[in-house]
Amino acid sequence: MLVNDRLQVVKMEREVHSGKAWLETLLTLMGLTAQVKVQDKKSHSDESPESWLTIDKTQLTPQQTDILLREQGAGIDAIQYLANTLINLSVEPREQRRYTVELNGYRLKRQEELVTWAREVVQKVRQTGREVEMSPLSSAERRQIHTLLKDVEDVETESRGQEPDRRLVVKLR
Repeated sequence: MLVNDRLQVVKMEREVHSGKAWLETLLTLMGLTAQVKVQDKKSHSDESPESWLTIDKTQLTPQQTDILLREQGAGIDAIQYLANTLINLSVEPREQRRYTVELNGYRLKRQEELVTWAREVVQKVRQTGREVEMSPLSSAERRQIHTLLKDVEDVETESRGQEPDRRLVVKLR
């Protein structure tokens, strides 16, 4: 292995560890005791590398888990937003890593829901010839749908509006 390649691996391991340590510290500050497991995943696009930070729920009470997941995962959405903002704060843009915070399989289930919903919306757009405005989504979920539909030849996506009411629009090209 070349020295430069080894330095990249060490740097990546440091970034991944900092994500794990950051989330475990945040959970402790919130009064929650939980371990965090890290898994590198292949990004759905050619963007920055992606790490999933999975909160081990075995030490959380059902109420604590519910607090983090209620209102369509608003708690872990907020934590994920902070992770992506704060951990990458002093990192060069081309070297930034994307973090996905997972708890109790929520993100995986939500991804399946989003894929199904996006396919239904594409079918509706094709059948009617009209654009479809989806209900408000988090920025991460909008990005997932943009990425999912970017290679669909006959439709395009755009985001409209201001947070927290920003919406994704799917329309024919």
